[in-house]
Amino acid sequence: MVFGGVVPYVPQYRDIRRTQNADGFSTYVCLVLLVANILRILFWFGRRFESPLLWQSAIMILTMLLMLKLCTEVRVANELNARRRSFTASRWCSCGPVVTPSRRPTSC
Repeated sequence: MVFGGVVPYVPQYRDIRRTQNADGFSTYVCLVLLVANILRILFWFGRRFESPLLWQSAIMILTMLLMLKLCTEVRVANELNARRRSFTASRWCSCGPVVTPSRRPTSC
């Protein structure tokens, strides 16, 4: 019961890490689950409930933080790669040679 909510995220984590692509994963789901589990832990202080549910919330919060960390790293890396490609592509033109300060003239 404690790890039941975390199990579906293990294949997603592995898939995102393997492919370095987080396009299909919604960070809004992580946000909603983080808020829900934080509220459940806060509720526990007012009215005690079973400890497995408390542990489930704590583990789910850690899992969502790990998923957000991975998705953020992957998306930032992908955006940096896209910017590098567009910057490299902007150095080339279809009209003739391009002279850059640090390189010799190049032609298209």
